Amino acid sequence: MPLEDGDPARPRGRQVDGEVSGTPRLKGMGDPSLRGTTAPRGRGAEVMAEGWEPGPALSDRDVTPVGAPQRAGQHEEALMTELSELVQKVVKSSSWWERHGVDISILACSFLLLPAGFLCLRSAQAIPFLVGVLTLGVVHHTLTVKGSHLASHYALTESKSWGKVWAIFFIELCSAFTLEQGTYNHVKIHHGYTNIIGLGDSSTWKLPFLNRYVYMFIAPLAVPILTPLVALDLLKNVEWKAALRTIFCMFLGFYCHYWLLLHVSGFQSPWSALLCMLLTRSLLAHPYIHVNIFQHIGLPMFAADRKPKRIHLMSLGVLNLPRNTLLDWSFGHSLISCHVEHHLFPSLSDNMCLKIKPVVSQYLKQKKLPYNEDTYSSRLRLFLQRYEELMVHAPPITELVGIQ
Repeated sequence: MPLEDGDPARPRGRQVDGEVSGTPRLKGMGDPSLRGTTAPRGRGAEVMAEGWEPGPALSDRDVTPVGAPQRAGQHEEALMTELSELVQKVVKSSSWWERHGVDISILACSFLLLPAGFLCLRSAQAIPFLVGVLTLGVVHHTLTVKGSHLASHYALTESKSWGKVWAIFFIELCSAFTLEQGTYNHVKIHHGYTNIIGLGDSSTWKLPFLNRYVYMFIAPLAVPILTPLVALDLLKNVEWKAALRTIFCMFLGFYCHYWLLLHVSGFQSPWSALLCMLLTRSLLAHPYIHVNIFQHIGLPMFAADRKPKRIHLMSLGVLNLPRNTLLDWSFGHSLISCHVEHHLFPSLSDNMCLKIKPVVSQYLKQKKLPYNEDTYSSRLRLFLQRYEELMVHAPPITELVGIQ
């Protein structure tokens, strides 16, 4: 299994990046060292650009304000190569169950929970009904967030053909998004140009006309409605055959959900069924939006022509959140506690990202490279306190010093 995917392509079409549902796939490159950026607040925040210094392997000749770019670039490429070799050893020593089986089992269990969820909604009593809502809500986000994300990176299987099938199923049928544009914007742009201003800087998650409380606590409820609308708008950028396939899959996914609510759950009116669809599909919309902004916005941002090399770009511009049972199951480790590992090795499954986490964190810390971690509550406080700066105004470009 390759640890790195193809080179980032030049941007085309509209950017709709994101870490989760209806999007997914690849990397970056560049050059590093910086100052004057904001560290994540709170108990686990570790290394940020301010005060960051190159690792011990760099000599005085390597770190010069001007010049020696080729030597510096070779050194950083050597760091990435060394880390890749360490990770490759872990991957090669892992079984199929560890590489793919664990995550496939989680998705399979989610499918098996669907009948129970729909049947619980038949109850006229509050507790069974709420159990049904919670079950369908968690299952929906597991399939649309975790499933779509893994499928977009072709991390569910080593077969290209089956990988495409699963990508269509999870991204278009379950998530109501377009495969080609979702994969391109997440994998090629967001992963290829992580925290590069105007490209992979997560700017599409910003709605500057909303105030902080509306954006953080009310707007996420509209995600189930906005997602298919954005997908339909993006269809103008794909071939007509792909557009027809997407429309068919989106309609089939919505209709199946609606039909099951009417004929299995026993809803008496179309409006009550549609309201239940909205409720279950927006159940975890708040952490979905929060995770997408917490792990990148507020970290160092770079200009496209002056970005760090890949290992520094990902270690500086990506943050891990603590493990959380609900979000680990629904979103996957690569979007929560192993986001740094995922951005460095995007083709690995959630379980493999968790397995290589000790190797990656130890290596980055040994080399005095950033390894950003912070708590969910700390990031939420930070965004509420500095919403104008982080989500309304354009983020400042981080000044690169040292290795150029």
